[in-house]
Amino acid sequence: MGYPNMDEKGKMMNEAMIPRSFRLLLELEKGEKGIGDQSISYGLAKGDDNSFTNWNATIIGPPGTCFDMGIYMLTLRCGDNYPQEPPQVRFTSKINMTCVNQSNGVVEPSKFAMLKNWNPACNIEALLTGLRHEMTTPANKKLKQPPEGSQY
Repeated sequence: MGYPNMDEKGKMMNEAMIPRSFRLLLELEKGEKGIGDQSISYGLAKGDDNSFTNWNATIIGPPGTCFDMGIYMLTLRCGDNYPQEPPQVRFTSKINMTCVNQSNGVVEPSKFAMLKNWNPACNIEALLTGLRHEMTTPANKKLKQPPEGSQY
């Protein structure tokens, strides 16, 4: 069963502007049901966050890379202007990727095309899937990684 303005994969079907809170509620419902890519997960950091601002996420590293089967934790902050502006994304698990600031885990928008060229039709799931795909690129897939369990 789909939702208004979203297809079965949770992508926006048209450019109609829906309220931020409704959009994020739809994203939350999809994330909680585990529909879609099983190598990522996401949900609110606090269940009673009625502003839908702070999120936690997990990415399981793709096979055939230095991230293979690693579990990487992230936080996302969807500001007041989401989805017109991208969320702020930060790895809490230490990770070595070309788009991640090594001192604090922040995904640098200038170094990650999906954030740099943000499209309001994108959503949290697409962003996490994009980061997982970034792990498979030649620039990242063989980088030496910090010890498992390291945190920023």
